[in-house]
Formats: sequence, structure tokens, C-alpha cells
Amino acid sequence: MNHKISILFRAIPVLMGAVSASSGGYVLAHASGPSARVAGLVLVFLAAICLCLFSTAATIIRQLIGRFSTLDRVLYPALGFAVSGVTAGYGLSLLTETPRPPPDFVAGHVVFGIGMICVCVSTVATVSTRFTLITGNSALPEGSPPRSPAPFGPLAVRVLPALPALAALVTWIWAFVLLAGGGGGAAAGRFTSGHVMAGLALVCTCLIGLVASILRQIQNTYTRRERVLWPAAAAGLGTAGIVWGLLVLALHDRPTQLSAGYVVIGLGLICWSILSKVLLLALVWRRQAPLANRVPLIPVGTALLCLFLASFLFESADSAVIVAARVLVGLGGVCFSLFSIVSILESGTSGGGDDPEGGTPSAAGAGAPATGAGGTGPGTGGREPPGDRPGT
Repeated sequence: MNHKISILFRAIPVLMGAVSASSGGYVLAHASGPSARVAGLVLVFLAAICLCLFSTAATIIRQLIGRFSTLDRVLYPALGFAVSGVTAGYGLSLLTETPRPPPDFVAGHVVFGIGMICVCVSTVATVSTRFTLITGNSALPEGSPPRSPAPFGPLAVRVLPALPALAALVTWIWAFVLLAGGGGGAAAGRFTSGHVMAGLALVCTCLIGLVASILRQIQNTYTRRERVLWPAAAAGLGTAGIVWGLLVLALHDRPTQLSAGYVVIGLGLICWSILSKVLLLALVWRRQAPLANRVPLIPVGTALLCLFLASFLFESADSAVIVAARVLVGLGGVCFSLFSIVSILESGTSGGGDDPEGGTPSAAGAGAPATGAGGTGPGTGGREPPGDRPGT
């Protein structure tokens, strides 16, 4: 990977986070009314997801350009989990304050759900600390034994997928409690919070597949069944979110339902952005995938859809959807941040790249035999049969 391009891919999540946070700050400072407080706080904390995506991007890129250190192995995942703790903690503080303004009831639930997504994304950063082993494993024949010694121990193999699963479970349970009429607050607040929390739970569930895909490819235990299972699950979850949001809009009988429906649609689009990563990992595993470099277009499309939808809602000048219009801007930024991650994955799993200074292609990228990061197998990513490589 070209060093200058690597800087750009790391900068994209930071810039998108800055846009979301500054938009939220502007709304909080200059807009009035309860809807402004909800939208402003949500926009500010959507930037936390972007920071966690930066941690993931930096973790993978520094391995690809040969500058990954022992400090990096700890620093970037720790940054992600620290951001997750602050986000979830602030959401809980909004819910426990006395007296609690009605807008803080909705904002607190949504911010806490965003914190759960941050936990999942930080787990992706943690499991990606040995990302370069995927290239060597992908070049091995189908049915080869798991890598020995295993990059992750038995405890880590159980804990890493369990973290996003636990985050998703907590968010799902809380969403259904709210939708069932529990959790306190007014009925309108419970309705909005419950549906948005369900959308956030869909995103957390989608990230389980991404963590599992990276982990099992690093361990060399990825199966043909998983090649279909995880992309199909991500596509289904994204579709479920969009259909859920459309049903809320179609069946609404109160203005508060409008914003909830549009936001859930935006969260479904984020699931489709995550699909691009899971799909890419499945496509390039031990086979040629000529269209793999087109997969990064998926999060670009979802980001544009979020922004177009936000612009249409702003044009409607309907106060009932102004919260959704503002939040969709932040969701579009998250989708575009995910574009940088899938582009990095495409570069890392293609087996090719430039040297750290952007000079001549590396040995692996030029087709010369190379050793994978784990010491076994070629560094070609399994994208070409040996007979098709130059020089063989």
C-alpha cells in the first residue's frame, strides 16, 4: 500500500468524526427545542464510532506498511475500548440524572446503543492485530489444518466473538423492553428509543460476522459454510433494518414515529456497509475474485443514500423529521468511514502493495515468492494459481 494512500485511509474516519461532532455541536449551540438536543448529542457521539473505525484502520494499515509495533498492538484497541466506555457511560449518565428532561431519555438510550457498536468495532480492531496472517493462510490449499501455534489462544478465541455477541444481546433486550412498555419515560420516548435501539442492535449483530470472519481466517479455520453464512447474515440484517424502518413509516399514527423510521433505515444501510467487508473477506479467500476491487463501492453508495435521504427530509421542512435528517448526516459519515476500512481490507487481502514509501512494488505484489506474516505460505493471498504468476 502506498504510504500516502495509507495516510488518507486513516484520515477519512477522523475527518468524518470531526464533521459529525462539529455538526452536533452546532445543533446544540444554535438550534432550540428538545429535538435539537437529541439530534445534537447523537451526532456528537456518532463521532465515537468513527474514532473506533480509525483504530481499526490504523491497526491494519501499520501492518501493511511494515510499521506495526508492540505498542500499536495495545494502543489502538485500547483507544477503541476507551472511547466505547466513555460513550456508553455518558448514555447511562443521561438516563440516571435527576431530574431527567424528556429529550435525555431518548438521547441516553441512543448514545448507550452507540457505545455498544463502539465495543463491537473495537473488537474488530483487536482481532485485526494479526491481520497479515490472512494472506498466508489464504494461499494454503483447502482443508489445510489450523495454524500452529495458534495466533490467538483458546481463551481469546472464545472471548473475541463473545464481546460483540454480548453487546448485541444487551441492546436487543433493552430495545424489546422499551417496545413492550417498560423502562420508564413517556410512551413516545419509549417508542422512539425502542425502535432506534433495535436498529443499533442490528448493527451490533452484523459486526459479529465481521469479527468471526477475521478471527477464523487468521486461525485458518474459516470454512466454506462461513463463506456463505456471514455475508448472507449481514445482507439479511441490513434488509431487515430497511424493511423495519419502512413499516414504521407506513404504519405511523404519530409524528414521533417518522424520525424513528428514517433512522432505522439509515442503520440498515450501515449494516449493508458492513456487508461489504464480510463479503470481501469471503470473496478473496482461496480463490480469484476479479470483482473484489468493486466491493468498496457498496459503502460509498450507502453513504450517498444517507445523505440524499437527509437532504430530502431537510427540504420537506417537516419538524417531525428534522431529528432524522440531522442524524442521517452522521450515519452517512459512518458509512463513508467504513469505505476506508473495506478499501484497506481489499488492499491487504489482495496480496499486493507498494513499499512504505510508495516506491516499487513489494515482492509479494510483484509475484515473487514471499513468506506470509506467520512464517508459512506465500504472501500472494491465494488470488492467482502459481502457474499464472510472472516468473514461475
